[in-house]
Amino acid sequence: MSLDLSEAQINKILESYKNKREREKQRYEQIKDTEGFKNYNRNKSKLHYENNKEMYKERYENKKELLKARNSYYYYKKIDKIETFKEKYPERYEILENDGYFKLKNPPESS
Repeated sequence: MSLDLSEAQINKILESYKNKREREKQRYEQIKDTEGFKNYNRNKSKLHYENNKEMYKERYENKKELLKARNSYYYYKKIDKIETFKEKYPERYEILENDGYFKLKNPPESS
C-alpha cells in the first residue's frame, strides 16, 4: 500500500490537524474550571481506581523493595556517603545492581 501525496496535500493535512488541536485546546481551556467537568473527571478517576485497586496494590508490592533501595541510595548519594550505604545496606545495593540501576550512565534523580 503506497500513499503518494503531493506537497500541497501533505500541507493541507498538517494544517487541518493543527487547527483541530487548537480547537480542542480552546474547548478544554473553556471547560476545565467548570464544576461539571471537574466532577466528571473525579468520578472517572475514582471509578478507575476502584476497578483496578488490586492491580495497583500488586504493582506496589512488586516494586516495594526496589523503591526502598532506590530512596535509600538517593539519601546517601545526597550526603556523599555512598560507601556507607553499601556497607549498611548491602542487600539494597544488590537489589539495585540486579535491576540494572547502575548500568544507566546518569540515573534519574527522582520519580
